[in-house]
Amino acid sequence: MNEEIIIAGFGGQGVLSMGKILAYSGIMRNLEVSWMPSYGPEMRGGTANVTVILSEERISSPIINIFDSAIILNQQSLDKFERKVRPGGLLLYDTNGITRHPERTDIDIYQVEAAAESARIDNLRVFNMIVLGAYLKLKDFLKLEHVIEGLEKSLPPRYHHLIEANADALKIGMNIVKPYSAELAK
Repeated sequence: MNEEIIIAGFGGQGVLSMGKILAYSGIMRNLEVSWMPSYGPEMRGGTANVTVILSEERISSPIINIFDSAIILNQQSLDKFERKVRPGGLLLYDTNGITRHPERTDIDIYQVEAAAESARIDNLRVFNMIVLGAYLKLKDFLKLEHVIEGLEKSLPPRYHHLIEANADALKIGMNIVKPYSAELAK
């Protein structure tokens, strides 16, 4: 098993946190892990992305240009990373603010309306966990319990009271993810 993932969006959307939680979740499963963030000096509002590699084998380099999966949270990231998903790979995106939907037909594409759902439940802070839950539904190599353990390891103890709300958000994401077909959208 080897999974190379890019998560990309605006700073403040929890991009780096999602990557960190995935990385810790991989560690909980005794996988080899690489977590490599990239963000501009703006922090909130600027673009941010993180590359996560989870593997049963040693990881030779954290630098990759083609990904098995892309988790996309804004239009700029979709424009930049859609073409960098390996044929047969996965692209998961939040529909909020997307003006041009994915166009590829050689990858699996899924939508999650995480921004709308986090607003509906009146908890914008769990947006990224809804997205991560959708990803977990689509990729079964990490289980919910691994991610909850990853949350416990990645969150400072003063935020452990939020783990239950985040676990609930993961479950919401698993339930609201849906396939998208670029062919049908034409």
